[in-house]
Amino acid sequence: MRIMGLDFGAKTVGVAISDPLLITAQGIEIIRRERENKLRQTLARIEQLIVEYEVKEIVLGLPKNMNDTLGERAELSLAFRDKLERRTGLPVKMWDERLTTVAAERAMMEAGIRREERAEHVDKIAACLILQGYLDSRK
Repeated sequence: MRIMGLDFGAKTVGVAISDPLLITAQGIEIIRRERENKLRQTLARIEQLIVEYEVKEIVLGLPKNMNDTLGERAELSLAFRDKLERRTGLPVKMWDERLTTVAAERAMMEAGIRREERAEHVDKIAACLILQGYLDSRK
């Protein structure tokens, strides 16, 4: 069994997968789409990854405001959760993702990754941080 972590953004979805022992998260890809409201191909790719990695649960980042309220992005994430649950039949847990993108950027800066290259990886690393936080909370 594995758990999938997702960082749902306006034009991308970062994807991470746990190891079979549910200890660590690894970023595997970034799904890109041309328009925010076009989700059919995104959902189809997520379904392919679910089958490929034998995923039994999904953790989706919930972008809360710093004052713990839900804004427009959080509402879009909740709607995406509903679509995921209907389409995959898997449980989708919401995970507070505040500052994960900031942490991902900081980690890449510390690793010496150039600014131009950071955008290529930030969503995948943010998905990793979301999933790793969830995995750590289960211990």
